[in-house]
Amino acid sequence: MQKFSTWMVLSIDVIFWLLRIVAAYTYSMGMEFMIKPIDLNMEIIMIFVALLSFILIAKRKVLGSVIYMIGYFGYFGVELFKNMQQMLTVGGMINDYISVFFSLIGVALPLFTFFDLLLDKNRQLHPTDKKTDWFYKNNKYDMQKDEREDKNNYRTL
Repeated sequence: MQKFSTWMVLSIDVIFWLLRIVAAYTYSMGMEFMIKPIDLNMEIIMIFVALLSFILIAKRKVLGSVIYMIGYFGYFGVELFKNMQQMLTVGGMINDYISVFFSLIGVALPLFTFFDLLLDKNRQLHPTDKKTDWFYKNNKYDMQKDEREDKNNYRTL
């Protein structure tokens, strides 16, 4: 994890994860909090699945991002769809809007993480080095054959 954007995306994921932990704790203790878990048992399972996927994402494994995306799409995507339908037919209260907002964040964060990881994997497979690419990827500096017809291949790669 060398890029700043990768650190930022993962840190925002962890902040949202901590917010979900606080929401689950306050709901289980009976306290008032602006976020209510959809299903407390599933919320606790998703907290541990997200922790596992964060470890894999930090190690730059695509599997971690895929697990994170599938889990959060299944958990928040269904609730987002239900709340949007309810708000369109009946109308929404402030709790519905808050639920839609956090469900939208829960769907968007795995997408950002997945695309950041894919872009970083592409950069790792096709790296560029500004110190040497000006020579090795430029035909202007190729040596031409001279009259002795040797190859005059001065490149190392």
